[in-house]
Order: sequence, then C-alpha cells, then structure tokens
Amino acid sequence: MAQGDVAAGMRAQLARRAAELEAGAEPLGWKIGINLPAVQERLGITESVVGYMTSRSLVEAGGEADVSAWSAPMLEPEVAIRVGAGGTVATLAPAIELVDVDLPFDDVEPILAGNIFHRHVVLGGEVADVEPAGECRVVVDGEEVATASIDCDAEGTVAHVAEFLERHGARLAPGEVIIAGSLTPPVPVPAGARAEVAVGELGPVAVTL
Repeated sequence: MAQGDVAAGMRAQLARRAAELEAGAEPLGWKIGINLPAVQERLGITESVVGYMTSRSLVEAGGEADVSAWSAPMLEPEVAIRVGAGGTVATLAPAIELVDVDLPFDDVEPILAGNIFHRHVVLGGEVADVEPAGECRVVVDGEEVATASIDCDAEGTVAHVAEFLERHGARLAPGEVIIAGSLTPPVPVPAGARAEVAVGELGPVAVTL
C-alpha cells in the first residue's frame, strides 16, 4: 500500500511543481526527505523520498524568512550538492532548509503532495574538492542547540534522486541543487530568531526568522 501512496503523492507533488513553474517560478532543484529509518518504518516506506525546490523558496544567505504564520517552523542543517554533467557532484555548500511540520507523520501521500513540509532553503557558498566531513553545528540566538557528525554520501544521494525521479516521471538535470537531508533532528525555531549553521569545512550559512 505504501508504494501506491508514494506514487499518488508524487503525482500530486509534481503537478504542484509544474503549476509553480507555469506561474513563473524557476526550477532550483530537489530535496531529500524522510531520511530517518524510524520515520520511514512508521510510514511504511523503505527509502528516503524526494521533494522539489524552486526560486520561490530560495532565501539569500544571511537574509530573512517570515515564519510567523507557520504551524511548527523548524530548521534542518544540510549539505547542498550542485549536480554536474552526467550526474556528477560539481560543488558542495552548507544549507539550511526551513520546514513547517503541519501534518502528522502517519500517511506518506499527503506529506509528499505537500512537498515534504518544504518552505524555504538558504544556500551558502559553494566549494569544490572538499569532502562533506567533520561536525555540523546549529546555533540559534548565540546558543548552540544541536551538533552532529556530518554523514553525507554526495554521489549516492545524486544517484538516488535521479533514480527516484525517473521512477515517477521526472528528471534530475545538470546544474540543479540537491539538499541531502537533515544532519540533525529538526530544530524548532521561533519567529525573530537568528540561526547559523556551520557544516564542517563547507563553512557557515545563516538566516533571520
């Protein structure tokens, strides 16, 4: 049943993406979602799923994002991957995804249809020939609130996204960006907070909420 739910959710999600692009948004890339095995098991799936990003969700590094009307605003520190020709990894960057967890984790179809809670992405400076290793740190209003070792298989992530999208009638294109899944559990963030994420040697990126 879960696979049918995933297929239906992806049809709705990709239709939503097509409508955004038709209305003038530019394609930006894709996001890995539901990468925690315990949550996958709860939803009856066996792999991470994929959502989309467009220019509408992009927030400039160091800029501001309005979360005041959201149900449950949360921050996820991530590694961003710029896809090169032939599905290679061109560059990496630190990234922040801002999500609004406005649905329960009990049915994968509406989660996918709603683009896996995605609202905004903040991308830091891109670097080449640097491994996504070391420690990730999340600081909110000057206080360190989460840390984790960086675990990111960039090549494997690109391959998974390409294969997942192909299964559902979409395509990963060179030049697009993939954010590779949260490195820590999602961090609740209130309106008015200043958040900074440091992703090992990839460096920092910040946003004001």
